[in-house]
Amino acid sequence: MAVFLTDEWFEQVEQMGREAGELNLPPALANMVVNLKVTDTEQNIEASFADGLLHRGLNDAATTTLLLDRNILQSIITNFDTNEIMGAFMAGKIRVEGDMSQLMAVQTARPSAEQKELYSRIKSMTTLA
Repeated sequence: MAVFLTDEWFEQVEQMGREAGELNLPPALANMVVNLKVTDTEQNIEASFADGLLHRGLNDAATTTLLLDRNILQSIITNFDTNEIMGAFMAGKIRVEGDMSQLMAVQTARPSAEQKELYSRIKSMTTLA
């Protein structure tokens, strides 16, 4: 078990991503590159979403940055419920800087079976601090 968003957690997620191989992502998710700035009570965390995976650090190719808190990101990662994501956005819990078109395209995207399996494995090894 690794604590969500720690260096150990990112290392395990990266390893699981390599082991998972091809995720057969729908185009909207396969082409999505978004930076994440996560606020936390103890520290701010910079990450990015690319290739269907969460990565440590910002991605220079991203034209969109999401500002959100740790709890919202945890919910997105564990549930990947697009309705919940849109609700959080509408409630102002997710703010967007830059190009919103990627986010609009992902509204109807559904994760592949392979991505769901990977995220299930990630969820099972994640603990909250």
